Amino acid sequence: MPDENTSTPGGAREPALAESRQRREFHRHLAAYVVVNAAVWLIWAVTAKGYPWPAWLTTMWAMGLAVDGWEACVRRPLKDADAEQEIGRLRATH
Repeated sequence: MPDENTSTPGGAREPALAESRQRREFHRHLAAYVVVNAAVWLIWAVTAKGYPWPAWLTTMWAMGLAVDGWEACVRRPLKDADAEQEIGRLRATH
């Protein structure tokens, strides 16, 4: 008989796969960030230089990347126990 936590839709397999996909997407986003920003800064360095316009792209994209990184690597997913704890807290205050 298969283990409930690894093969059923309600088990742990689906959330684990979702988290793994999210981390993989973050790593793809990070790789694109590094490659594109390196190319843009190289173009800036080879051309007339002057005002460092690539800083805008690098900074704005870094903010989006930071949010993706937070979601993929730091924030823990909500569990049923979290909902039960919040319900208990709300009942205690009312």
